[in-house]
Amino acid sequence: MTIQRMDNVAIVVDDLDAAVAFFTELGMEVEGKAQIEGHWADHTVGLDGVRCDIAMMRTPDGHSKLELTKYYAPVVSGAAPENSPPNTLGLHRVMFAVDDIDDTIARLRAHGAELLGGVAQYENNFRLCYLRGPAGIIVALAEQIG
Repeated sequence: MTIQRMDNVAIVVDDLDAAVAFFTELGMEVEGKAQIEGHWADHTVGLDGVRCDIAMMRTPDGHSKLELTKYYAPVVSGAAPENSPPNTLGLHRVMFAVDDIDDTIARLRAHGAELLGGVAQYENNFRLCYLRGPAGIIVALAEQIG
């Protein structure tokens, strides 16, 4: 078996506080907030100069998560064109935790998947990448290494 679980779904928003309030009202809980930037972030998503804030929301049972992302740089792309970049408003991507990221990429490439950037390492914890899958859907993969 390749995937361990669905890790989270990310949505790019233009007002992070309003989005957090909306999903909190829906019953989700804020698990954490962070500012994301640096070479590893650029390399993972295939954009240059990434700077964004995220709020990780979780369902009350703790099994499902939603990552709300507010991009400051690069400038947010407008409404979803075909093959939209990772910082397009709306549904962003679905992430899956995998046992072997390299094997998974190789198998998905056989079905037309293309890396948006490359495989990046975040600290000593994860190897990460973004791929464009069928119908332009962005799929992220995460392999825990630490």
